[in-house]
Amino acid sequence: MTGIAFFDFDGTITHKDTMWEIIRFQKGSAALYRGIARLAPGLVRFKLGGQTAQESKEQVLRHFFGGMLEEQFIENCRRFCRERLPLLIREPALTAIRKHQQEGRQVVVVTASARDWVAPWCETLGIGCIASKLEVQDGLITGRLSGTNCNGQEKVVRIRQQFNLHDYTDIYAYGDTNGDRPMLALAQYPIYKPFRK
Repeated sequence: MTGIAFFDFDGTITHKDTMWEIIRFQKGSAALYRGIARLAPGLVRFKLGGQTAQESKEQVLRHFFGGMLEEQFIENCRRFCRERLPLLIREPALTAIRKHQQEGRQVVVVTASARDWVAPWCETLGIGCIASKLEVQDGLITGRLSGTNCNGQEKVVRIRQQFNLHDYTDIYAYGDTNGDRPMLALAQYPIYKPFRK
């Protein structure tokens, strides 16, 4: 029997949205709140359906990280994964990941967050990572995404690019928002908001 389990990251494995937490970690709380105030009109437009999640995310990333050296950004993300991210992980989610591994299933995180601040944590557990990718030009973070935000139907596209699901006899998927529903629909065992108390 060959099985696989796909996990959303933000809100499913973690208690908080890690995009805001990586900003806080790299820039500090004061800069985070100043930035949110400046970005508020765009964030409101997104909430009201006036712009896409990708447009909103890129506005945030441009504001906080646009022009930053990629090398420095990656090093800070690795420190975040060591020092801060473990405090944001839901213990029942970690238990579920380890149970799947013990039972011989492959485990893959599928997230709209950027690979830079998720993949190093995944590597420590020996699990896969499918994530959004940040655009880099001349060694600098532009604040734009390279390709499509890994959310909604794009999660399914990325999964199918990497895996032939017919090869798996049991497929699990864990998620907590409407953006996870297409991924959940792939699974024989879809679990929605599984680790909330």
